[in-house]
Amino acid sequence: MTGALVLDAHPDGRSLTAAIARRYADAHADSRVIALRDLDFDPILRFGYRERMTMEPDLDEARRALHDAQTVVIATPLWWGSVPALLKGFFDRALLPRQEYRYRPSGLPEGLLPARNGRLLLLADTPALLTPFTGVPAQRHVVQNTMRFCGVRSVRTTRMLNVRQASPARREAWLDRAARLGSVDGVRDGRSRV
Repeated sequence: MTGALVLDAHPDGRSLTAAIARRYADAHADSRVIALRDLDFDPILRFGYRERMTMEPDLDEARRALHDAQTVVIATPLWWGSVPALLKGFFDRALLPRQEYRYRPSGLPEGLLPARNGRLLLLADTPALLTPFTGVPAQRHVVQNTMRFCGVRSVRTTRMLNVRQASPARREAWLDRAARLGSVDGVRDGRSRV
């Protein structure tokens, strides 16, 4: 079992989001980064849930990694009050009924991912003052309606806001914070570098 699976959801590998994901993973000691931009898959759920699409090899491997992770980390920007289409498409295609979640006879969902810990690293140009109107719905979508829905019980969120106007020192502080979080999670996952 891998300590942490880090999903980098930014389409641009030169982004601060990608750097945050790498810095977290480097500090964790037992992690794997999957940059969604590097996967070869159709992000559109073309038939809804009526008909299964062929599972591309990259997507199948990412799904196996989800089932092998002790901790699931998602690093994503906030765009238009939501996550990038790339991440939403990954959720649509990779999280399948009766494989990552199922419904009990009572109608309540049951998550099937074995990871019990998760972390959302959410970056936005939005100032903190506006977060209740823009960032909270996206956070709820990823944490409650996706990660917890699929079985990741304890999910912590770290918001990095007003990114566009952040100074180089502020950006470096965020990178250092990602490293500290990775290190702390690595100790919790029993993967300490010490």
